[in-house]
Amino acid sequence: MADADDVRRVALALPSVTEIDSAGFDFRVGDRGFVWSYPERRSGGPRVIRTDIAVLFVGDEAEKQALLLGEPDLFFTTPAYDGLPLVLLRLAPVDTGRLEELVVDAWRMRAPSSIAEVVDGHEPRTLPGFDVRPG
Repeated sequence: MADADDVRRVALALPSVTEIDSAGFDFRVGDRGFVWSYPERRSGGPRVIRTDIAVLFVGDEAEKQALLLGEPDLFFTTPAYDGLPLVLLRLAPVDTGRLEELVVDAWRMRAPSSIAEVVDGHEPRTLPGFDVRPG
């Protein structure tokens, strides 16, 4: 079972990540977002930041559809995300190992190649300084 603190731990353990000040979490690498809290749009009212749901960059529509169809208990989307390489992840049912995999993959796709090379060929847990255990 994962939560916003787990997202934060995993994201900040990756090279060159910055956290943008927000009501939830919002992480960037090279000024490009890769995981953030879901800004739920509610009819007739302001957006509500949902820290129990993460928006993840997935690269392309094929990957998005594979996740949505393959693991519907974890992933979903909304019409606002149609045509975008983004998927919504329910944090409560995901274990921290799977969360780590998803966040690192999103980071890898958004990081400049000079930074991503640091991770290529390594399992995330073997990176220097990478530790997603609670502090």
